[in-house]
Amino acid sequence: MHMQTVVLDTNALLMPFEVGLNLDVSVRNLLGDVRFVVPGPLVGELKHLDSRYAKAALALARTKEIVPSEAHGDDAVLEVAVREHAYVLTNDKELRRRARKQQIPLIYLRSGTHLVVETY
Repeated sequence: MHMQTVVLDTNALLMPFEVGLNLDVSVRNLLGDVRFVVPGPLVGELKHLDSRYAKAALALARTKEIVPSEAHGDDAVLEVAVREHAYVLTNDKELRRRARKQQIPLIYLRSGTHLVVETY
């Protein structure tokens, strides 16, 4: 069984700071050992993000594997997920809706406390 890949969006990168969730531990509890990737364009977005956690999220993003994408924002997340056969970790409702439409497996925060997996 190969290692699963999990694409983090901006929202996911903010989770550890907004809700105090350890992404590494929480995701490994669900999927075992995973490879976290961050679409390159999101790094630029984080630099301009208006959040008091933007710097922390940017530092976290830089500890993960940054992968190229021609797209931006949610499109980049979906593009990378399809290309890498990956899960998308996000709490963004619109991104989750679009991922479901493309049958991309999801990981998201339930009741603000724990992550759940949704696959097809």
